Amino acid sequence: MKSNVKTYKVTIIILLPIFLMTLICATIFTGCTGRKSVEGQAGTENKISVTASFYVVYDFAGKIGGDKVTVKNLLPAGSDPHGWEPSPKDIISIEKADVFVYNGAGMEGWVDKVLESISNKNLIIVEAAKDIELRKANHEHESEHGHDEKDGEKQADQEKKHIYDPHVWLDPAMAKIQMRAIADALVKVDPDNKDYYEKNFEKYSRELEKLDSEFREAASGFKKKDIVVSHEAFGYLAAAYGLNQVAISGLDAEAEPTAARMVDVANFTKDNNVSVIFFDKLVNPKVANAIAQSAGAKVEVLNPIASLSEKELKEGKDYFSAMRENLEALKRALK
Repeated sequence: MKSNVKTYKVTIIILLPIFLMTLICATIFTGCTGRKSVEGQAGTENKISVTASFYVVYDFAGKIGGDKVTVKNLLPAGSDPHGWEPSPKDIISIEKADVFVYNGAGMEGWVDKVLESISNKNLIIVEAAKDIELRKANHEHESEHGHDEKDGEKQADQEKKHIYDPHVWLDPAMAKIQMRAIADALVKVDPDNKDYYEKNFEKYSRELEKLDSEFREAASGFKKKDIVVSHEAFGYLAAAYGLNQVAISGLDAEAEPTAARMVDVANFTKDNNVSVIFFDKLVNPKVANAIAQSAGAKVEVLNPIASLSEKELKEGKDYFSAMRENLEALKRALK
C-alpha cells in the first residue's frame, strides 16, 4: 500500500510541471491571436471583438465588420450619452476588446481617464471624429446655474467639456469619414480580411452618398430654412443643407434654458412663421411644448440618433432609417 502511494506522488510530481506549462502556453497563444471569443455567445470564436461607446459608432462598426466581428454597445438602449459614464464592467469590456471605438469631440467626457487606466497594449483605439473639422459649441443658451460657487464650477466644467459640437454623424459626409476610420482599424487588427472590410465600406459609402442626395434634393425645395430645436445637436446637418438651426438650449440636452431664452425663441417662432418645434425624444419635451403653445406651433421629433430604444432596435431600425425619418420630419415642417 505504501509503495502505491509513493508511486502516485512521483507521478504527480512528474506531471504537474507538464500541466502548468501546457496551461501557460494555452494562455499565451490565446491572448496573442488578436481574436477573442465572447463569453456566453456561441459562434464568436475567431471574430474581432469591438467595444463601442454609444449607438452610432456601434452601428457603424457592425456595418463595416459584418460577420467578422462581435460588437458591444456600452450605452444602454434609450439612454442619453451626454451624462452617462461606464461601470467597472464596461471598463473591463474595453480592456478585453481588440478594438475600442468612440466618437470623440467631447462626446464621451469619461474617455480620457478610462483609457489611461487600460493595460491592454494591443488595444486598437479609434477616435471616429478625429479627422473631421469640428464646429465650435455655443454656450450662450445654457441656463445660469451659478447659485453658488460649486454650481458655477459645474457649469464651467460642462462648457470646457463641450468645446466642440460632437454630433458629426448627422452629416452623411462626416459619417463616411467615421466609417473610414473604423474600416482602417479593422484592417489593422485583421489584415487577412482587408478585402471584406473594404467591400463593406464601399457599400455603405454608396449608401451615405445616396442619403446625402436625398437630403439635398429635399432641401432644394424647402420654402423655409429655420429649424427650431430643443438643443443644439443639428449644427452639422443644418450646415450641410443650408438650414438655420435655432436652439432652445445648448449641447447639453438636460440643461434648461433661461427664461429670457425661452421668450426669445417663442418670439422668433412667431415672427418667422415656424410651424414646428423639434425635440429629442430622450429628453422631457416640456420646454418645447411650452414654447410651441406660446407661439402657436406644434412639436415633432428630430432624432440625434445617439441612442435608439429597445423597441426601435427590435423593429430593425438603424442609422439610415432614423436619418430618413428625420428627413420626412423636415419635409413636413419646411415645405
